[in-house]
Amino acid sequence: MVISAHPFRRTLGAALVVAALASAATACSDSGPAGPAGAERGAPAPGPGRQGLAQAPGSAGALNAYVERVRQQKAARALAAKKWGLAKTPLDAPAPPKVKPKITTRKGFETDGEGLPPVFTTVPTKEKVVFLTIDDGAEKDPELLRMMKDLRIPYSAFLSDYVVKDDYGYFARMQKSLESGVALHNHTLNHRYLPGLSYKQQKREICGMQDVIEKRFGKRPPLFRPPYGNYNEDTLRAAKSCGVKAVPLWASEAFPDHMEWREWDRDLHPGDIVLTHFRGKGDWKGTMPDMIRRVMNVITAKGYAVAKLEDYV
Repeated sequence: MVISAHPFRRTLGAALVVAALASAATACSDSGPAGPAGAERGAPAPGPGRQGLAQAPGSAGALNAYVERVRQQKAARALAAKKWGLAKTPLDAPAPPKVKPKITTRKGFETDGEGLPPVFTTVPTKEKVVFLTIDDGAEKDPELLRMMKDLRIPYSAFLSDYVVKDDYGYFARMQKSLESGVALHNHTLNHRYLPGLSYKQQKREICGMQDVIEKRFGKRPPLFRPPYGNYNEDTLRAAKSCGVKAVPLWASEAFPDHMEWREWDRDLHPGDIVLTHFRGKGDWKGTMPDMIRRVMNVITAKGYAVAKLEDYV
């Protein structure tokens, strides 16, 4: 049997841990009072703060080193927000759920088929998080990669081969640029209107892009988004046949100068998926960094953080 430590040592150790945790809370408080839902309930700061504290070593020295690392990360993110012209520093996302929520097809988006990948616009969660997704791959702005890495904002890219094949390297750099914060998914080979195609043609569009992504980027993606958000039962059957697990659409869409909304209240909700596109000044009123600045200002002002979609789906 192991003999318990002396009461005085236990008291001293507890005091050191409490002091270190209090220091962590102080260091993490400069993200602003809104924060994700966990922060509003008085929990430790989300993101690196919340997840790391749960795993922090027991010694006071290691805890203090951890607290200092978190403080430095937050300071760097605040400086990056100023550098890129954001109104406020983005809020840190909470730790990913231990068990991913069950995703079901949104009411009104069903087909007659059973056992098909779910189609949804919002992930079921109570956390104040949203998910940023970027479609097609036409614009390959190096400033986007630098901005997202500096700000540490995760996102999911849904790629179409006809516009990415001239520079696969750009998306390979994207995949590696944010410490696994970026995931590459399927948006078909040629961005065609899928319900107008036969099952065989749809399967070629979807499964062909599965093959491209696996060959070029090393992993067969589990997520697929149909062009224009249009699909039928054949679409979902074809997608399932080549490994697609879910079909995320979107609840809102971001542009450099405005937001567009699916829901009647024109607002964000916990778990909403935000869509935007790889576009530049030739297609809309601004650059990709302009668009990110706009959408992040909206997201942060409403008290939301951007989380990684693949942590929930």
